[in-house]
Amino acid sequence: MCTEITEIVAIDGPAGAGKSSVGRCAAQRLGFAFLDTGAMYRAATWWAIHNSADLDDPEALADVTARMPLDMTDEDGTLRIRAGEHDITSAIRTPEITRQIYKLDHVPGVRAHLVELQRAFGARKPTVAEGRDMGTVVFPKAKWKIYLDASVEERVRRRATQLAANGAEVDTAALKREIEERDHKNMTRAVSPLRRASDARLLDTSNLTFDEVVGAIVNIVQEEA
Repeated sequence: MCTEITEIVAIDGPAGAGKSSVGRCAAQRLGFAFLDTGAMYRAATWWAIHNSADLDDPEALADVTARMPLDMTDEDGTLRIRAGEHDITSAIRTPEITRQIYKLDHVPGVRAHLVELQRAFGARKPTVAEGRDMGTVVFPKAKWKIYLDASVEERVRRRATQLAANGAEVDTAALKREIEERDHKNMTRAVSPLRRASDARLLDTSNLTFDEVVGAIVNIVQEEA
């Protein structure tokens, strides 16, 4: 049961706050497993599109997600995402997936299945888990809860850099609109909305370096161990 899972560093926050990158590095430094739940929802979105599922049909999305042969493995410090025989590590980071992911992440059936997988993962060993509802829904009894945030401008800059590194063309103005729209949808959705848990520490990363953010998370865990 989720109430029994406590050895978790639950990191929540909006898109572009740095959850995935700093969470992975913090996990390595702490010797914890790393759970990238954002990648799970991206993989489910890719899988639904790949299987021509109706993205406006909640039942179809829940069904196709339940049949997704998802495999997430750490290979030399890189998280490899596979759906069956398809390596979709790069494919799930495209603008198309980012635009469509909201159609799955608010569907109760999709979330229920992925939350089940997330809790099973967290029950195996101490874990750093990042997402939108880690500390509020998935791991409400997590020992450490952190809410990462950053200004919209900084989050746009980071995501643009990430996309450019993957060879994608970047329209900064359009990217800002997408991030703001995604924030609104995540914070106002009926199922597991993005919000800061009452017992989570707020960590604004706008003016912090990558190493400073990782160090802050590691210090929080070690101080409260």
